[in-house]
Amino acid sequence: MTRRPYRLSARFVATVREPGRYGDGRGSGGLSLLVRRTTGGDLAKSWAQRIIVDGRARNIGLGSWPHISLAQAREKCVLNRVARRRGDLVLAGRKRTVPTFAEALDRVIAIHGEGWRDDGRSERQWRASLRDYAMWRLGELPVNRIGTADVMAVLLPIWREKRETARRVRQRISAVMRWAVAQGYREDNPAGEAIGAALPKTGGRTRHQPALPYPAVRGAMERVRGSRAYPSTVLAFEFLVLTACRSGEVRGARWDEMDLDAREWRIPPERMKANREHRVPLSTGALSVLRQARALSDDSELVFPSVRGRRLSDATISKMVRELGIGAVPHGFRSSFRDWAAERADAPREVCELALAHVNSDRVEAAYRRTDLFERRRELMEEWSAFLGRD
Repeated sequence: MTRRPYRLSARFVATVREPGRYGDGRGSGGLSLLVRRTTGGDLAKSWAQRIIVDGRARNIGLGSWPHISLAQAREKCVLNRVARRRGDLVLAGRKRTVPTFAEALDRVIAIHGEGWRDDGRSERQWRASLRDYAMWRLGELPVNRIGTADVMAVLLPIWREKRETARRVRQRISAVMRWAVAQGYREDNPAGEAIGAALPKTGGRTRHQPALPYPAVRGAMERVRGSRAYPSTVLAFEFLVLTACRSGEVRGARWDEMDLDAREWRIPPERMKANREHRVPLSTGALSVLRQARALSDDSELVFPSVRGRRLSDATISKMVRELGIGAVPHGFRSSFRDWAAERADAPREVCELALAHVNSDRVEAAYRRTDLFERRRELMEEWSAFLGRD
């Protein structure tokens, strides 16, 4: 039996007579010598390369021996691997086209979009952020030719002044690059860990959403009630403060989610940040707001419809608060509630956190605590309503 070498040699290639496939060892780029007998009984020897393309193993013929020597076959293997990285590898007579960043983004959004249930909001945010900050540099580049220098050029101009925006842009570029790696278009992620070490440290503190001290919240609500803002917007703001819910949860509230007799609001998973249903106890103040909203609803399915009967936009409540000079954003009132709960209420921490629909980060504790402490939260929200003068 012919002894098979760990790595092929020119002498072995010339003398081997036993049919079979003989690999060139590790680091050869998948090179093999194929030995077979023809119908006439003669020996035929040819070269083949096994290479991963688009996530699939492919066999590429490199020519026959002795027309192609061992050294030439190895050189072809190297060239094919380089061509694969560049997207220039030809298979079965067809050139493999590497998508541009813009084209890859479309495919990534199509994949992720199946899990987004927010009426296209996430897709709009992805496209807007990358359009405004990344496409000028990356859009027309094939994904295999994007380097860390390109990503740095996108991020550096906004890294200090718009840190959160820059973080999101980097995450989205990274998602596209991970897709490119998975598809075999490249072998690394230029927006990954290496660039994190290269980006400058800001040394600044985390900037939180502007919020009012909790003693000032009641005055803010009275200022909003006394304004000339659209009544539905005023009521939505009051309901947001009284329930300590997020703006999107309130603006999308529907009457079929409300059980006024049971004093309960069930927010469906698709409108929750944690993607699971959340029950909200309705305090006396919250019920009062709902009764006023019912009188204005004109049979709308939405609790707080806009002037045109549609869902209030994301900017509507924010604009009203800003124009009244209140000095906070809608989301900041959740912080005001949390400060009040910590300093003035007698509720345990887990009750306060559940009131804000915060997910328990301790998986073991969360596994054993199955209750949502609804009745304890009801007491807390009733106290908050009384503190705000809405009892």
